[in-house]
Amino acid sequence: MAIKIFIDQGHNPTGYHNTGARGMGLIEENITYQVGVYLANLLENDPRFDVRLSRPLPTTVLGTTNTTSLAERVRLANEWPADYFISIHANANVNPAINGAEIYVQEYYTQAYWLAEQIMESITNITPLTNNGIFINPSLYVLRRTNMPAVLVEMGYVTNTYDAMILRDNQWQIAYSIYLGILAYFGLQPLS
Repeated sequence: MAIKIFIDQGHNPTGYHNTGARGMGLIEENITYQVGVYLANLLENDPRFDVRLSRPLPTTVLGTTNTTSLAERVRLANEWPADYFISIHANANVNPAINGAEIYVQEYYTQAYWLAEQIMESITNITPLTNNGIFINPSLYVLRRTNMPAVLVEMGYVTNTYDAMILRDNQWQIAYSIYLGILAYFGLQPLS
């Protein structure tokens, strides 16, 4: 039986509510959309997985406010029901020197935490992104309200020159690294 992965591409298209970070000419929701599509394609081509996207089209808008946007993402995953939830984001900071990848989970030493460890190891092995660590944040709605292990991946900072270049030019590589992290978590090898 296929493992059901729900990929939540953070934020809504520009011009709507719940849009994401901006920096270095990049728009978070465009990056998260494309990385999510690449990751979904990798999982769809692997018969061991079944996958759904929160934003199957670049024009998909979820909810009518920030709160209902988050609730809709969680509802889609819970009603499927997914086995795992992966939310993809890009970060921002007023300090342009801050860079690196971070992953958030609800609590330590859970399936989500172990999945986050594998994804982070893969991201930092395959991409030039720095490992900022795995953080516990039980206040994040998509981590609190999902009925399955959930991770929120902050791929890098759009406000940092180095990360912005990676987020712009290495989107498939980032998606592939997340895919390999998922495989490692399950003890699986890539299909040859």
